[in-house]
Amino acid sequence: MGKYKELCEKALVAMGGLENITFVTNCATRLRINYASKSKVDEEALKNLPGSAGLVPKPGNKQYQIIIGPNVRDAYYEFLDVSGWKEGGAAPAGANDPVDDDEEVKKDVLYYVNKFGAFMTPIMMPVVPAMIVGGMILAFRNLLQNYFGVQFSGGTYWAALAIFNAGFNFLPIYVGWQTAEQLRIKPILGGMLGGLLLSSYLPNVTDIFGITVVQSSYGSTVLPVLLGCLFMAPIYKFFNRVVPEALSFFVVPILTMIVVAPVELIVIGPIGQICSNAIATAAMFLTEKANVIAQPLLAMVYPYMVMIGLDKGLSPIGLELLATLGYNSVTSGMGFVSNIAVGGSAIAVATEIKDDVARKGMLTSFGVTALCGVTEPAFYGALLTRPVALVGTAIGALCGGLFYGIFKMRTFVSGGCPGWLTLVFFVDTNGDAHYMLLAAICAAITTVVSFVAAKVILKATAKKA
Repeated sequence: MGKYKELCEKALVAMGGLENITFVTNCATRLRINYASKSKVDEEALKNLPGSAGLVPKPGNKQYQIIIGPNVRDAYYEFLDVSGWKEGGAAPAGANDPVDDDEEVKKDVLYYVNKFGAFMTPIMMPVVPAMIVGGMILAFRNLLQNYFGVQFSGGTYWAALAIFNAGFNFLPIYVGWQTAEQLRIKPILGGMLGGLLLSSYLPNVTDIFGITVVQSSYGSTVLPVLLGCLFMAPIYKFFNRVVPEALSFFVVPILTMIVVAPVELIVIGPIGQICSNAIATAAMFLTEKANVIAQPLLAMVYPYMVMIGLDKGLSPIGLELLATLGYNSVTSGMGFVSNIAVGGSAIAVATEIKDDVARKGMLTSFGVTALCGVTEPAFYGALLTRPVALVGTAIGALCGGLFYGIFKMRTFVSGGCPGWLTLVFFVDTNGDAHYMLLAAICAAITTVVSFVAAKVILKATAKKA
């Protein structure tokens, strides 16, 4: 019997059975299940699944997200076995499907924010492991060479650079593939569009049909291919609708690329680069003029951005900053400080439990996991059960964010779940550990302050009760 078999069996029943499920996937910590009819779902049963750290309803996307933790992929495969759902089966019912008559959703600002987060998460999350591997390999290589005298030469030197290059330079292909899949068109066409932007022949494309093509480097970028896929989707679907089925397999892709490729190179790609440069300019201004104010505020609101999935929407910004400036001084601090603050305050909640050793151990593990960058179990499983502890989280994030902003800290690698385990992301491209040492101090301040603040608040609240 698998670790998550009971959870999956009960989740299947609570979702109204296989016939009421339209899509199953997972992100870093959550098992995401889309439904056809809300009236067939037992939400209370979903809230009390064994082994779950919480439940996040997403009515605008017709989806429930069951918080599992870092081992969510195990739960995902277990659910496939238990339910009989086939991986890559039907498309999600969220973005374009109508809402059931029995389910009214208010289409306010939060609704559209949720939709944006739900769209970006499946695009960016599968790409994260490649960025982590590539970034970590290069950062460790630089660190060992600069501070420990380990010399990398010959094939070993180039292998490290090749792994880094594979993780970052080919982002347009990875993002193109995932975006196309999310838009319900053939993923290979999105990957091909990304490959077009990286083609070694591109510098020779000075014009198309006499129209000038602005030369640009698209390696490690995200926006140009993402915008290109958004343009490609209706073109592909139009041709797929009008071309006879007997010819569609090869005619539809050809016609799609004939239309999309010139527009991508002449218009969309340059626009994406202009947007990237604008983001970089704004980031530089923020870093120089307002980072001391911005970083604490951003760190304090970041846990709530994670709740609605908006944190994944920030990933392209961080990647564009790295591609344009070579470092990220804005979005990198938000997650780093916030995640550690959540971990510190969650451990404070765990220490207040005296009569339930099992629960105390579970919440402590949630807190440690959050310190390492994965916060959902701690946030839903510990902090929301004792909401006053969130004040401690905010105080820790405020102090850590102030330190981060004052010293104008920055990361040189993107990806992953920022926390104590990603200190190496602060090693610069020359192997200098200056920012990494500052990050360690910042992490220590955030951990201690959030823990102490939450502990004091919890004790004060207990005395009043």
